[in-house]
Amino acid sequence: MSASTGETLLEVEGLVAGYRPGVAALSDVSFDAPAGSITAVLGPNGGGKTTLFRALLGETPQRSGTVRVNAAVAYVPQTERARLDFPVSALDVARMGTYATTPWWRPSGRADRERAEAALERVGLAERAGVRFGELSGGQRQRVLIARALAQDARVLLLDEPLSGVDGPSAERILGVLAELREDGHAMLVSTHDIHQARAFDAVVCLHGTQVGFVRPEDLTPELLARTYGGEMIVLDGGERAVVVQHHEH
Repeated sequence: MSASTGETLLEVEGLVAGYRPGVAALSDVSFDAPAGSITAVLGPNGGGKTTLFRALLGETPQRSGTVRVNAAVAYVPQTERARLDFPVSALDVARMGTYATTPWWRPSGRADRERAEAALERVGLAERAGVRFGELSGGQRQRVLIARALAQDARVLLLDEPLSGVDGPSAERILGVLAELREDGHAMLVSTHDIHQARAFDAVVCLHGTQVGFVRPEDLTPELLARTYGGEMIVLDGGERAVVVQHHEH
């Protein structure tokens, strides 16, 4: 159930974005994300999920359309893409989030450390603050990356497949953190291939180079999913379940 307060933190209207002049990687995207909501972003590999996130962060040129952001935005990468060989602790990683709001002339101090410690406590990892990041489990590393975003005082979180590569109990813990953040008025966009999980969120944006749909979870019909995934999707059990088959080039 959404804890939406009615305050809109992110509005996207008619967004067209791309990396090369004259070539749109993503087009006709329109949706909003109110405070206290989780929106799934579904789509195949190359369908535009990463392009959308980069456009919202201002890293990909917008060809047309508007993006209105009414709160600080932070990106939470997949833990699988994080470097594990750096000699940094969980607290060090969370503290990196304070750099975005610390003036360049002011050295990081006690207040920044306290913000990072509070963020780790928020995700249930206060007791692991001193553990080397690379020695944590995949689920714990993902929660540390969420803590880093929270240390930025961000109310809009863009999470890139946060459940990828983590076991069931860890996934449940991460989802619990997201539920708590939703109750506290954060707006989250969660890139995912998990159609079943997307049905548990508040809204779904479907992408396939363009926006295929912006719907409530109960409106994720087999027809809409087929337009979203094309040949990458297999519908099972009379349309009640759908499985995405990933194809990777070597």
